[in-house]
Amino acid sequence: MKKTAAIIIILILTISFSAAAEELTAREILGKIDSVINAPKDRELKAKLILIDRQGNKKEREIVMIQKGEKRMIKFLSPASQRGIAFLNLPGNRIYLYLPAFRRVRRIASDIKNRKFAGTDFTYEDLGNLNYADEYDPVLEETTGEYFVLELKKKEEQKKEYSRLKIWVRRDNFYIKRAEYYDKNNRLRKTVEWKRIKKIGNYWVAGEIEAHDLKNDHRTKIILSEVKFDTGLKDALFTARYLKR
Repeated sequence: MKKTAAIIIILILTISFSAAAEELTAREILGKIDSVINAPKDRELKAKLILIDRQGNKKEREIVMIQKGEKRMIKFLSPASQRGIAFLNLPGNRIYLYLPAFRRVRRIASDIKNRKFAGTDFTYEDLGNLNYADEYDPVLEETTGEYFVLELKKKEEQKKEYSRLKIWVRRDNFYIKRAEYYDKNNRLRKTVEWKRIKKIGNYWVAGEIEAHDLKNDHRTKIILSEVKFDTGLKDALFTARYLKR
């Protein structure tokens, strides 16, 4: 009897949790996604970057990325031909690029933020900080056993290359598993998948991210090798001057 009662209680709790999850609005789900993405006070990670063309040829890079709030900096560590290339995103949609060959920092104009960064399948905008709730209007298309499936339409004031996204969000932790990017003619142009999702300390992180440009049949993989959270990164690290170091 005790065993039967315990099973019944577990079933009731499970049903109650599922019902509560399904009652979330699309806007509330989007807010929870933003909370998960932006949860750490700061983060520092190293990763391998692999570029794969349609013939399967690969080029490898190594990068370091640091982030604090709305500030994010990415720098290439290798190979020698790419070493020192750096990208800085600051509040107010200010983006800077440092190219060692020219020994100067230049600000990225708003009309080229949708261009790809350093041969990858990520645009300058993709690499900036993201708050989905500020940039998209969501519609909950489907709820499955594992995922919330949302359609995100860009807000009218947002200037973006893609008119809408479709995302699959894990119901257990509100971490995005897959995203599809559609152009203004409603053609699927790019997919991004977050793989090997795990919790490190208090935060969720993907051990691997893969972007696929369907038009050019080109892929970019980011494979995480090291990550640190809440180490107290200084604001001085997020300056145009620091990009040159």
